[in-house]
Amino acid sequence: MIAWLGLGAILIALVAATTLAWRGLPALTSRASVTAERTRGPVLWLLGGAVAAMTMLEAGLLTDDFSIAYVANNHRSATPLIFTVASGWAALEGSIVLWGLVLAGFTASAFRVMHRRQHPLAGGTLSVLGMLAMFWFGLMATVANPFAVCTAAAEAGCSLSAWAPWSVVDAPVDGRGANPLLQNHILMAVHPPMLYVGYVGFSVPFAIGIASLAALRSGSTWLSIARRWTLTAWGFLTTGIVLGAWWSYEVLGWGGYWAWDPVENASFIPWLLATAFIHSAVVQARRGVLQSWNYILVIGTFAATVLGTFLTRSGVVASVHSFTQSSIGPVLLGFLAIVLVGSLTLFTARVHLVNSAPRLDSLASREGAFLLNNLLLAVFAFVVLSGTLFPLVVEAFQGATVGVGRPFFDRWAVPLSYCLLLAMGVGPVTPFRVARPRVLWERLRTPLRVSLAVAAVVVLVIGRNRHLIVVTLLATFVVAVIIRHLLTLVRSRRSTNGESMRRAAARLVRRDPGYWGGQISHVGVALLAVGISASANLAVSGSVELSPGEKTRFAGYELAYDGPFSRVEPSRTVVGARLEVLVDGRSVGFLDPRLNDYGSPSGPVVTPAVHSTPRGDLYVSLTRLDTEGLSADVRAYPLQWLVWLGGLVTASGAGFSLTAGHRRLATSEVTGNAKA
Repeated sequence: MIAWLGLGAILIALVAATTLAWRGLPALTSRASVTAERTRGPVLWLLGGAVAAMTMLEAGLLTDDFSIAYVANNHRSATPLIFTVASGWAALEGSIVLWGLVLAGFTASAFRVMHRRQHPLAGGTLSVLGMLAMFWFGLMATVANPFAVCTAAAEAGCSLSAWAPWSVVDAPVDGRGANPLLQNHILMAVHPPMLYVGYVGFSVPFAIGIASLAALRSGSTWLSIARRWTLTAWGFLTTGIVLGAWWSYEVLGWGGYWAWDPVENASFIPWLLATAFIHSAVVQARRGVLQSWNYILVIGTFAATVLGTFLTRSGVVASVHSFTQSSIGPVLLGFLAIVLVGSLTLFTARVHLVNSAPRLDSLASREGAFLLNNLLLAVFAFVVLSGTLFPLVVEAFQGATVGVGRPFFDRWAVPLSYCLLLAMGVGPVTPFRVARPRVLWERLRTPLRVSLAVAAVVVLVIGRNRHLIVVTLLATFVVAVIIRHLLTLVRSRRSTNGESMRRAAARLVRRDPGYWGGQISHVGVALLAVGISASANLAVSGSVELSPGEKTRFAGYELAYDGPFSRVEPSRTVVGARLEVLVDGRSVGFLDPRLNDYGSPSGPVVTPAVHSTPRGDLYVSLTRLDTEGLSADVRAYPLQWLVWLGGLVTASGAGFSLTAGHRRLATSEVTGNAKA
């Protein structure tokens, strides 16, 4: 029954998406007005079908309905509740159901917001979103049916399945269970949905941009609302990337959080392009420049999310993130081709209407700083894209297997990151139109002195690691510029209105949350940069061998091996070692590195233990454990917590910016324009 209802819900959503695309089509082809009444029904049926499909999939998991092949192959009866729910997006077909649900939610939200404002692009935007939903629900209804039934049971799981729910069912007694790595940490229940909301969220600004081009509505008609949707998606994507890095650090046991993995890169590329659009949209709203470039960024960001989906779900790359080889790879590649060819063809046909923007008065201006920022982000995205796709292209055309490793990416990422930090510090306080050297120097001299002093302290206290010194200098400069700018504006307001500093600062920030939300994100990036630099350049690694009762010293800590332990937990058997952590002979905590065995043919999962303090992390991962003792890889990462804090502060800046309500973007940046 669940298979029948689930497939029926997908077909309802597919019909609703088709109807929505058709009813909104006149807004794309003839600029005709499309009323809310014509699109309300399809939007509600689309949302209802998507919710019902996800509900039926979760119902199959929660009731152990192993007659559904997806349930049989990705769940078993002993799986804990939270990971049972997370199994709904732990594999290929389920992840696409979640994708469709998020897209339907964004479509309903776009309908509500745009029709409430009587936005002229509402009908066209909903039509494009309907077309996108047609693809995803069509995928579910054909080659990626999550409700295919099991027709040949294996010892655990399903070996053969059939698309039709009326097929003869041969259900296994129990399921195979999810990939052990995907049920080994609670972040698995949070990280993928955050990424999906970020990925799918970029569909809305893409749809708005395409509707604007198709309806010949250039200028800022589309810009303000597209930027707000981009901020929403960008905030979720940022959070998803940070949580994914944290998951990798806590689960995979290799001591890292970013390896330039192809699928990691696939999430980073749209993040870079969306960041560029968020900045350049301000310039277009203020000065009317970069109009064509903003369309390209919106199209490129959405295309990058489709590319990331292809890399994750086609099985063409070897990655902990990717699913097994599947038949949807060519379908996704074809969809990406349609998106690029269709949208760029439309842009080419309309470029003469959007390429009439005024020129910059001077490169030495805030517009010039934003242009530099965009150039750096675009180059960064191109480097990551080329390094990710080069091995695939070589293999496709020559049959040879090549690899592009970390040295290539680091060689480019490090100098580009330095330049971006410098642009972040200078750009927000640079005047529009023309920046006179005297004015700019007055705004930057105090932050420069502070950053040089902090860099000198780093040299004296820590050492002469050039990467750490440069990053500390630039990150301090970014934060000092923001603080100095805020204090200057607060003092000016106090002298005018006689307010207290606290009240003046609160009113100043509330008056322009768009600008100050950006500055919060800049502070987050600065913290993140320091955390990455410190943990990468000051890390200490080694290996230890201990017998029960022995102690050893490592990086200022003392590790005492109490002995092994084992226990049986729901869905897994745990074998580990108990280590006491001491500093100056005083116990400060315990570490339990372990092996979690889920009964998978791949063997147990090596799960590290982490002792976190303001000083940094002590990270222990077992390499051997037996009755005689243990061997373990041990690492110390200074200021590791700054990586997580900085990433989350960066994402929170987007949320703060969105509190700007419904003000026009062109009236934003008031605080940023004030004389410092």
